[in-house]
Amino acid sequence: MSRTDSRMNARAWGVLLVLSGAIFLEGIDVAMLNVALPAIRDDLGLSTGTLSGVVSAYVLGYGGFMLLGGRAADLLGHRRMFLLWLTVFLVFSGLGGFATEGWMLLAARFVTGVAAAFMAPAGLALITGNFPEGPRRNRALGVYAGTAAGGFSLGLVAGGILASAGWRWVFFAPVLLAAIILAAAIPLLRDEKRPARRPQGFDLTGAASITAAMLLLVYGVVRLEHGTDGLRVTLTVLAAGFALLAVFLRIERRSPSPLVRLGILRTPGLARVNAGALLFMVAFAGFQFVVTLYLQELRGWSPLQTGLAMLVVGLDTILAPTLTPRLVNRFGTTRVLFGGILAAVLAYALFLPVTADWTYAAMLPSMLLLGVAFSLAYGPLTTAATDGVGEHEHGLAGGLLYTSIQFGTALGVSAVTALTAAGLQPGATGLTIEAIRSGLALPAAAAILAAIVTAFGLRRRPTPAEAPAPAAAPATA
Repeated sequence: MSRTDSRMNARAWGVLLVLSGAIFLEGIDVAMLNVALPAIRDDLGLSTGTLSGVVSAYVLGYGGFMLLGGRAADLLGHRRMFLLWLTVFLVFSGLGGFATEGWMLLAARFVTGVAAAFMAPAGLALITGNFPEGPRRNRALGVYAGTAAGGFSLGLVAGGILASAGWRWVFFAPVLLAAIILAAAIPLLRDEKRPARRPQGFDLTGAASITAAMLLLVYGVVRLEHGTDGLRVTLTVLAAGFALLAVFLRIERRSPSPLVRLGILRTPGLARVNAGALLFMVAFAGFQFVVTLYLQELRGWSPLQTGLAMLVVGLDTILAPTLTPRLVNRFGTTRVLFGGILAAVLAYALFLPVTADWTYAAMLPSMLLLGVAFSLAYGPLTTAATDGVGEHEHGLAGGLLYTSIQFGTALGVSAVTALTAAGLQPGATGLTIEAIRSGLALPAAAAILAAIVTAFGLRRRPTPAEAPAPAAAPATA
């Protein structure tokens, strides 16, 4: 079978659906919780700070352990890590549904975030390991990325429906889905061939220092939403995080079996791809948060109405696996990615003149363009993140990408929260359209920066993943 043939057999589709189901599970879990937060606060009597902590706890676990999760998958086996942490995800999502106190919910969300941090890079490594480089992998990553983004957009609607029946279902529904995925994954997934030479030992000191650094940095980013209140503490936390990051880099230079081989950072385009992913998610996370405030607090829409309004963003679930791989095969990863980011820039720019009485017809062009942007950008980002990286380090490369995505998400929400608060007029008793417009400036600016960063890769020589290959290569799945 020719390498340019993207057709896959039944088992390959089974593997792809299992792995896509896991990333869909992660997206829908986060989105449903965001919609259900008001109901959780009312039932458990949580303070605003504790409620914000429910979201931040997941971000801390995810962002703090992502690099460790990616490297652990490479060292201990992608399949083993995927199945183990999918099980942990299942258990602690269920425990969150039984929470009767705020601290129980915080603990459950933190461990769920840690589980996602180990599961996500292992899943991406299994995708790249089971599908050969070229059209078949591009198609698989298109399905994978489309399902990931679709989980978030569909989760907004599902969260609204489940929250109306009882917020605990927002935690129990992912348990049912995770159990189905786990039952299918055990017989279907196989680890790709491991390299003959394995690193000796495990860099425990490096693991401890990078995990502590990531936890502090993510926490510092989350604290940015408080603006100038507690600024000294925020700066101290960020400074400590960067200091530990410097310690980690020093440890890795001297370690005989480093947790992160620093040479991977010199892979052409790797820094640009991760910077683009971070900025892309800063823009989207910030936009989604501001629009949710606009629709629910300023316009009085229900959570279900808000989810339905943003459902059209889920257009990428259809376009990503069908259109995007064809465009990548024809124009290359970077050009398609650049087109997607330009679509996002236009989407955010069109929303800037929003008024307090805008019709949904006025919002629709931005929502449609965001669906197109995700379908063109998310898959190519995942492809480019492992481009030029050895198969045995794809878990680490995935960890770097998802760390960038998680930092971007946390930074986007925190920054627009601060900007929206700063946009309130003195004496204002509630959210105003001026404050909404202040918050919307960030997504537009971040998307423009992402486009500039990505544009530097447009003139580079195409990689094997972007150019047609003359030789045939058998599929591994």
